[in-house]
Amino acid sequence: MQAIILAAGMGKRLKTLTADNTKCMVKVNGVTLIERALHQLDELGLNRIVIVDGYQSQKLRDYVATLDVDTPIEWRLNPFYDKTNNIYSLSLAIGDLEEDDTLLLESDIIFQDGILRDLVDDPRPTLALVDKYESWMDGTVVKVDENDDIVAFVPGKKFKYADIAEYYKTVNIYKFSRHFSVTHYIPFLEAYVKALGNNEYYEQVLRVIMHLDDSELKAKRLTGQLWYEIDDIQDLDIAESMFVDDADEHLYRFEARYGGYWRYPGLIDFCYLVNPYFPPKRLLDEMRASFDTLVTQYPSGMRVNSLLAAKTFGVAQRRIVVGNGAAELIKSLLGTFEGTVGFVRPTFEEYPNRYVADRSVSFVPQTDDFSYTADDVMAFFEGKDLEALVIINPDNPTGNYLPKADVLRLAAWCGERGIRLVYDESFSDFSDELGNTLLDDAILAEFPTLVVVKSISKSYGVPGVRLGVAASADTALIDFIKGDVAIWNINSFGEFFLQIAEKYKGDYAKALVGLRDARAKLAADLAQIDGIRVLPSQANYLMLELTGGMGSRELAKRLLFDRQLLIKDLSKKIKRDGRQFIRVAVRSHEDNAVLVEALKDMLSR
Repeated sequence: MQAIILAAGMGKRLKTLTADNTKCMVKVNGVTLIERALHQLDELGLNRIVIVDGYQSQKLRDYVATLDVDTPIEWRLNPFYDKTNNIYSLSLAIGDLEEDDTLLLESDIIFQDGILRDLVDDPRPTLALVDKYESWMDGTVVKVDENDDIVAFVPGKKFKYADIAEYYKTVNIYKFSRHFSVTHYIPFLEAYVKALGNNEYYEQVLRVIMHLDDSELKAKRLTGQLWYEIDDIQDLDIAESMFVDDADEHLYRFEARYGGYWRYPGLIDFCYLVNPYFPPKRLLDEMRASFDTLVTQYPSGMRVNSLLAAKTFGVAQRRIVVGNGAAELIKSLLGTFEGTVGFVRPTFEEYPNRYVADRSVSFVPQTDDFSYTADDVMAFFEGKDLEALVIINPDNPTGNYLPKADVLRLAAWCGERGIRLVYDESFSDFSDELGNTLLDDAILAEFPTLVVVKSISKSYGVPGVRLGVAASADTALIDFIKGDVAIWNINSFGEFFLQIAEKYKGDYAKALVGLRDARAKLAADLAQIDGIRVLPSQANYLMLELTGGMGSRELAKRLLFDRQLLIKDLSKKIKRDGRQFIRVAVRSHEDNAVLVEALKDMLSR
């Protein structure tokens, strides 16, 4: 068997990275694509490797000559690389295809070790490597039947988003038997080029062959193995985060992304906190039905969106402001303070990070499980001359919960002292105490120093829409925040969500029941694992203490590196007597079961 690598292209979308180098010489974590591919091929004991080059040909050949590769390498030059497509590059290797079974691959893909070996060892002689289609993938997709026959090649012009569930993406790695090349591929390739010219793609020939009664071409499906096609600098950035050999660096790069994990289809995110049981499909369908309008129309301004929020949460329009996520409102609100602000820690760091450290005072509960009561808070901050006090309930990451009656006592205590109480109830809907919201006109009127903040992203499971609200009877404060943020601070999708959310109150109530059940089961299952202590929580997450020998950072690294499970390592947030803590989001029962099994396995070693 031999390999043919198509490496003639210019890689213009990589900008400066390919100004003086061919695309396959771009480095991923310090190793060029061509070096990685050649070493992976070198392990297969092939007869030879044929590289079809073009752009920066001599530079590529000089570079490859420096690599430690035992397999003989031969070159085929495409002198018209800037005027042709890869069908012409492959046509230059027709003689090679006639001589041996062939692994065919493009030079701009990076893939996990073992993929080529699996392809070679598969007894089926002619295979196209495919993976389940994901939204980040570009290029040719196919449909595959239950016998692994490719029943359709779907070019971009005929791509239908309604059929996504049926699509597989070609990985641009193939195994051609010599027989297939001689009897099928080469004759059709030559005819295709003669009819349509050289500015085409070699996969179009496979599309024609697929219509034969016996095309011989089968699909080999990937089952979670990693690969990525690198066409631009964003692709390169993602590939570098995926293919990091060092587990520390791997975790760091994922943490530094702060989301966007849909680009990693195998990843299960137990770090970021959303409601996995809402929104329902019908709500999403309603938003989809209005997609064209929403994407092409300006959203309304602040006045209209405040009206929608008032309708959704049952408070007066003059008392509520909508934010581009709660984070925008937190920044604006904290900017109004000049004196001492109190925090309970550990907490959601967006609040203390938005205020001056030397004017901050933190209450750190000394209880074994970080629990605290309203009386504990009042006792600690008594006499501290606070301008404002920030309370998150349930707290993050501990899940500690203050009952509504105690929060109201705390609001009264703050009001008597002229302290602004910033009360974040982003997770309060998940608690077992029903009807605990302070987004209520009567409550706001009774406690004029109270400001209620709520992240709609977290409660309603729509973080991509970016919505949050803040409400207070202090309309001067609300007016200031409205003027402080941009008039079009939320997009049309956020506005539309507020417009329709009230219709789905029943679905939301059911979703909260589902979340509470999932939380209870997850907590019970985790409590059975040696080395884990589950702290009480009323939120959509659990804080866990690791009581065995493994540290939180090590566990987070191994879960991500080995299992593609992302959890929150709390080692930087909580430092107490060397104790180790993690936080895990509550997800669906199926996802939660995956996490439980992974933790059982890793903590039992």
